[in-house]
Amino acid sequence: MRDFYSETLGKLICRGEITASDSVLVTCGGKVDRDTLLSVGFQKATITNVDRQFPPDVFAPYSWDFQDAESLNYADSTFDLVISHSGLHHCRSPHRALLEMYRVARKGVLVFEPRDSLLLRLGVKLGFGQDYELAAVIANEERCGGVSNSAVPNYVYRWTKREVEKAVRSYAPETKHRLEYFYALRIPTRALSQKRRKLHLYVANIFGLLAGLAGVFPFMANNIAFFIAKPQLPRDLQPWLRLHGHEVEFASSQ
Repeated sequence: MRDFYSETLGKLICRGEITASDSVLVTCGGKVDRDTLLSVGFQKATITNVDRQFPPDVFAPYSWDFQDAESLNYADSTFDLVISHSGLHHCRSPHRALLEMYRVARKGVLVFEPRDSLLLRLGVKLGFGQDYELAAVIANEERCGGVSNSAVPNYVYRWTKREVEKAVRSYAPETKHRLEYFYALRIPTRALSQKRRKLHLYVANIFGLLAGLAGVFPFMANNIAFFIAKPQLPRDLQPWLRLHGHEVEFASSQ
C-alpha cells in the first residue's frame, strides 16, 4: 500500500510538479501518511482527520489538526500540495471533500482511491471486494472507522477518470485543467484470508503475481491515483474568458 503512495510522490517530484520542501496538507490522514511523507523526505506537513482521541504530537515531526475533510477551515491556496490517501470514500460526500482539497491547494491535489470498473463490480459480486467497508469498523473494535469515522460502515465510493474530470471542471469552469493518473492492483489478502475460502486465496495469489502489470494495463487496476495540477491565471484561463484586474469576465467577440 505504501509503495504505490511513495512511488507516485517520487514520480511527481522527479517531474518537478512538487518538491520535498513544499507545504503539505493531508486530509483523512493517519500514520501511513506520516511514514510515507517521511520516507520521501517532506519537511513540512499537517495531517488532519476527525479523530479527537489523538494527542497533539501523534504524527511528529509533522503537526496534527482536527479538520473535517468536507469543510476545511483553511483559506484558499493555503498549502502547496493537498493529499488524501484512501480517505475520500469515508466521507459522506467524496466529491465535496475533493473540491475542498482543490480549494486550499496552491500547486496541486493528489488523491488515492479505489477505482471503479466492470471488472471490479464483478469482483464484489463474487466476494473479492465489498460495497460497504465493514472490515474497517471491525478492525476498530466496532467503535469507529466508518463513514465520517463513525461506527457505521461507509460505502466504498470508487472513482473513474471521467468522474474526476467532471467534478473539477464543474467547480472551476474558468480554467483548463491538467490531470495525471496512476494505477495499481492491490490485493486484500488479509480480508480474503479471514473468509477462509481457498478459491478466493488462489485467485488473489494469481492476481498478486500480475500486480506489476496494472500500471501498464489500467483495466487490471483496482486503485487509482490522480494528480490535479492547480491552474495558473491568466495562463490557464479558458479562451472565451479574460482577466480584468482580479475578476474573470467573458471575452466579448466584438
